[in-house]
Amino acid sequence: MPSLALFASGNGSNVQRIVEYFSGNPHIGIDLILTNNPRAYVLERARNLKIPSVVFSRKEFYGSNYVPDILAVQNISHIVLAGFLWLIPENILSAFQGKILNIHPALLPKYGGKGMYGTRVHQAVLASGDPESGITIHYVNEKYDDGQIIFQSRCPVIPGETPETLAEKIHQLEYRHFPEIIESVVKKSR
Repeated sequence: MPSLALFASGNGSNVQRIVEYFSGNPHIGIDLILTNNPRAYVLERARNLKIPSVVFSRKEFYGSNYVPDILAVQNISHIVLAGFLWLIPENILSAFQGKILNIHPALLPKYGGKGMYGTRVHQAVLASGDPESGITIHYVNEKYDDGQIIFQSRCPVIPGETPETLAEKIHQLEYRHFPEIIESVVKKSR
């Protein structure tokens, strides 16, 4: 059975939605939540959801096989980045080629890259005057927000929109589509 590891750096609302979506699914399991932030609220979510969690340091992530070894011991087949802010190192990219997904809160290739996350993305969209925004689900490669696009969903940017109101629209798109796209990709890659 495919086994997913979810990576997050902060709140973990997408992590919770993904876990709830796959709860009771006989074909795909969520077996591990990992974070680079020991104060991330996603750790509280992991406890409440009764999913094992791991916190790792920058040195453990980039300078060792600590994280890949944990993924191997847990028999993880796919990785999902849900608000994870670090680039994935080569030792994980090569072990999970074509099996790492990310979600970005804008329509890539616009508004992506280093430093483009959270409110920064929504501020950039509003500053540009773009009439729409949305989400992009993509495969992960060695660059920020550069992997092959799997799915996009759009929403209008209305006059008077704020970063907060736009973020809420984006969250609703993420919650609606991310779990379904994960399921579809995992089923195809078995």
